[in-house]
Amino acid sequence: MNRVLVTGGGGFIGQALVRELASRGIETTVVGRTPYPDLIAIGVRCVQGDIRDQGFLAHALRGCDTVFHVAAKAGIWGARQEYHSINVTGTSNVIAACRTNGVDRLVYTSTPSVVFNRSDLEGVDETAPYATDPLCHYAASKILAERAVLGANSGSLRTIAIRPHLVWGPGDRHLIPRLLDRGRARALKIVGSGKNHVDITYIDNVVHAHILAAENLENSGSGAGQTFFIGQEQPVALWSWINTLFTRLDIPVITRKVPLVVAYGAGLALEGAYTLLGKMEEPRMTRFLACQLAKSHWFSHQKAERLLGYRPLVSTDAGMDKLVDWLKGAAAGAA
Repeated sequence: MNRVLVTGGGGFIGQALVRELASRGIETTVVGRTPYPDLIAIGVRCVQGDIRDQGFLAHALRGCDTVFHVAAKAGIWGARQEYHSINVTGTSNVIAACRTNGVDRLVYTSTPSVVFNRSDLEGVDETAPYATDPLCHYAASKILAERAVLGANSGSLRTIAIRPHLVWGPGDRHLIPRLLDRGRARALKIVGSGKNHVDITYIDNVVHAHILAAENLENSGSGAGQTFFIGQEQPVALWSWINTLFTRLDIPVITRKVPLVVAYGAGLALEGAYTLLGKMEEPRMTRFLACQLAKSHWFSHQKAERLLGYRPLVSTDAGMDKLVDWLKGAAAGAA
């Protein structure tokens, strides 16, 4: 890799990836809808634009040899058209711009949600089929986008899709802060039995996997046209892990429970009401969220280990220490 472009370089994953690339002396360009002064300060070139604009992307990718397509509309609530235009049309535009500019390598940031079909997933591998009835527009759009990326693989454009799950760590402004806010407000309940296990992925490990994927495409290409689950060394018991984090931050642990059928029903009712009223903010519960909180969803990482050489650089325990230190430091700085 000599000249790299990262879409969504201002997001949690994107910014961590960009910083690692820059630290390696790789010429890096970021595409985003807003400027990123912190990245400009470390020598990163920032290009302001929208991935839904194919002409803009065709110009932005000139001279690049590798593209990391990280940009996406995340979350589990919102207009279907917006998810489709950003995640599906935007991805198609990235692929087209790669072809126009003779880019050799494309690494796409996908999600395990593409295979989540309401049932427990325990140790499944990449042969698991796509969900036939995804419960949110995000998952549905990411299925289409991942299919497009893998289908674009060819002799002139090698592609890989990486599926990190529940990305966490210092710098997260969404998942962990929302979890802590609800914990402090005592607005969380264990959904289901509370015994479900899930994969989580520390941010440094996500970056590591993306770079390994690009290096594979540059060299042997053994992973080209394929997708890879990544995560920590072992899945965690979700509610126990959350309560451990809460304990270390002096937040009351979660003990109250609600049956999955009740949470699922509440999600269905809220989705209906929000749709009827045209409300764009995310409901406190949705069907997708209820299932995610109650079901196990962890995956085999053997394929990533075998073909990419992936192993977590940061263990779950070490990652927890780093996260807690960062959160306490941020709180002290805000005081």
